[in-house]
Amino acid sequence: MTISANYTAQDQDRTAAVEDALTEAVTKFGITAEDYMLPARHQIEMVDPDGRLKSRAEQGAEPGHEYPVPGDDELLAAYEHLVVGRRVNDQNSALVRQGRMAVYPSSHGQEACQVAAALCLSKSDWMFPTYRDAVAVMTRGVDPVQVMTIFRGDWHSGYDPLQHNVGIQCTPLTTQLLHGVGVAHAAKLRGEDTVVLAMCGDGATSEGDFHEALNFAAVFHLPVIFFVQNNKYAISVPLAHQSVAPSLAHKAVGYGMAGERVDGNDVVALLAVLDRAVKLAREGSGPLLVEANTYRMQAHTNADDDTRYRESSEVAEWRAKDPVNRMRAYLTDRGLLDDDGEARIREHAEAVASQLREGLSEDVPVDPQELFRHVFARQTQQLKEQSAMLADELARDAAALNSADQEAGK
Repeated sequence: MTISANYTAQDQDRTAAVEDALTEAVTKFGITAEDYMLPARHQIEMVDPDGRLKSRAEQGAEPGHEYPVPGDDELLAAYEHLVVGRRVNDQNSALVRQGRMAVYPSSHGQEACQVAAALCLSKSDWMFPTYRDAVAVMTRGVDPVQVMTIFRGDWHSGYDPLQHNVGIQCTPLTTQLLHGVGVAHAAKLRGEDTVVLAMCGDGATSEGDFHEALNFAAVFHLPVIFFVQNNKYAISVPLAHQSVAPSLAHKAVGYGMAGERVDGNDVVALLAVLDRAVKLAREGSGPLLVEANTYRMQAHTNADDDTRYRESSEVAEWRAKDPVNRMRAYLTDRGLLDDDGEARIREHAEAVASQLREGLSEDVPVDPQELFRHVFARQTQQLKEQSAMLADELARDAAALNSADQEAGK
């Protein structure tokens, strides 16, 4: 009875805290709880495909969903990352064709989402990416060659997650959301000032892990941003065959959290929306769901034939909304980017591409004992036995090869 009573009291306290935080957020914006949790009636879009800054009336803003334009320095930095990201995507596709990478899920066309996801976070915050978010991981500060190591089948994730507060890129669908929620829960229990941004695609919203992650984050009022890159296809399955909700952002209200939808090819709007989402989460408003409407311009991976499930006219329609061209036009029109600045950025992008070509062309020494070295913090007896068996087998093979060489030399 004591345990039950304590649990009930804790549960009531947590519910009251969540309600207080929601009331505070609603009061701050002067709107109803429903208007706070539901996304704006129209997606947030601040710069149109031609690079023109839209008027406030055209941006999709409404009470509680109003966003200032990010600062010039932030936008210039974002553009440089966009150009580098595009060059990296194209370089990696070439490296796959050359056999220097096993596979690469390109984010060509989604670079605005990638860049904004990384730039909205503080150094102490955490990001949990998907397999398609290599550009986001790189923008977060991870060495480009280390980021791409996983795609050539080399050592583990290729980078240390603790060094940059970036989770390992996950191939299993949606598991990274649970990892992100776990880190956010631990940070809250420790009293740390940490916000977690957990990334996923539209296909992930059909998985059970998506529900579990969002429900747990909402119930325990955790500082998590669930960032859904809706690129319209889960490999070959279109969104219409996964969900008939008005938008994926509308799913937020069912969990008791705020949702917003934004043009995923407009880095200005993405930075504005994600910057505020992170700020709200850090202030204690709980988790938020942000849906970015974007498009995967290239195939799912190099092993996919996207012509089997989508028309070239659809791809061409989205090519006109290219995030890199849009941002270049916007910055040039405002006088923030000139030919010299563009040349410097292009030179930087080429340097990164060259770094990738050189780094991924190097032969990597193979140590079979690493199979056993990093499974558990303390190696089990079974692993020790397996390691010894392999060492013995390798030694016998080496001895036999040496003997054969000696015979051949006589």
